[in-house]
Amino acid sequence: MDTIFALASAQGKAGVAVVRVSGPDSLAIIEEICGSSMPAPGRGLRRLRDASGGILDEALVLTFKAPNSFTGEDVVEFQTHGSTAVVSAVLDRLGQLDQLRLAEPGEFTRRALENGNLDLAQVEGLADLIDAETEAQRVQAQLVLSGALGDLADRWRSDLIRAASLIEVTIDFADEEVPVDVTPEVAALLSGVRKDLEAEVAGVQIAERIRTGFEVAIVGAPNVGKSTLLNALAGRDAAITSEYAGTTRDIIEVRMDLAGLPITLLDTAGLRETDDHVESIGIARAKERAERADLRVFLADPHETLDIDMRPDDIRLIPKIDKKSFDGPGISGKTGQGVDELVDHVSSVLKQRSFQAGVATRKRHQDALSAALKHLNSAAKTLELGPHCYELVAEDLRAAIRALERLVGRIGVENLLDEIFSSFCLGK
Repeated sequence: MDTIFALASAQGKAGVAVVRVSGPDSLAIIEEICGSSMPAPGRGLRRLRDASGGILDEALVLTFKAPNSFTGEDVVEFQTHGSTAVVSAVLDRLGQLDQLRLAEPGEFTRRALENGNLDLAQVEGLADLIDAETEAQRVQAQLVLSGALGDLADRWRSDLIRAASLIEVTIDFADEEVPVDVTPEVAALLSGVRKDLEAEVAGVQIAERIRTGFEVAIVGAPNVGKSTLLNALAGRDAAITSEYAGTTRDIIEVRMDLAGLPITLLDTAGLRETDDHVESIGIARAKERAERADLRVFLADPHETLDIDMRPDDIRLIPKIDKKSFDGPGISGKTGQGVDELVDHVSSVLKQRSFQAGVATRKRHQDALSAALKHLNSAAKTLELGPHCYELVAEDLRAAIRALERLVGRIGVENLLDEIFSSFCLGK
């Protein structure tokens, strides 16, 4: 493996910057850069020097010997002052050394995967943690990064290997008297794993929403105050408002943190019959996006008929309640009446849904879990047919185990790796 280096902290001026070096020659360059070797504890304050011996900076130098490092290789980190000039000078100096090269995006993490320090699900959790904007996203990413999904996969795999071994023994001794009927134990093992997989598959959609954000659409007729409400919720003028109906033609999105959950608010075009071609396109898009939204807030008077059917958790409010005398829950984006109550209601509904999230967070996870579940359902049905079909059961069990191994990246994911690691920065 080459020895690689990169800036591991964010670009730009800061109090401290971290430059990481990983690979077989990482420890050897310390004396060349610092003019002295590291003390026994593996850390020390050293002056970094250029090729002619001039001082570049005074830095805290840390060493991590393989396999006890992030990448599983020998690693050196230089914690320098965080000015752009210092960082640039240190990177230039490292780039002058023949035994080093600049790391590619995500290469440090890729080496951690290849050296067994992380599984693929943990790599995805790390990417999510770097991108986390809300508390719910941080908690979810930390759970995946901690190896929770890999631990589950290992437990399921262990149970399936046990079940497969019992079946294989029965097949191997088909011509002899097998003292114990293995069917009850195999059926119990399959039932437990299937139940877990069903729960995880059901929770992927919610977990993915926590990762990418819930969508909440504000829906109603023209000029009922949708854009004004959006601005009130966003705390800024995100949408144009006017007294003229049909001002909003396209969907306006506002990203926000609502009680720790990532939310994208959608201000949609007013729903009505129109001969205006452009407005009709906006209305069609509004209906389509509202159908896909996780939650809809309908602004409509009690006597109005909605163009879109409400779902159980949807919210219906009387718009511009400050100017009306209707009984019932209402809201006014202009005065703020009912806005806090709406925020609490939306937060409550989405928090309740978030409790259903599993550890699996991506479509890739869902596909692998669904494939494993499909094979286990087949195995369970075939098991009921008796010992003469055990070879088919064994094949389904092997297929389910392979699906779980794809889940954590042990097999069959080579084509995904370049795409996954391209989203990382150079220093990760």
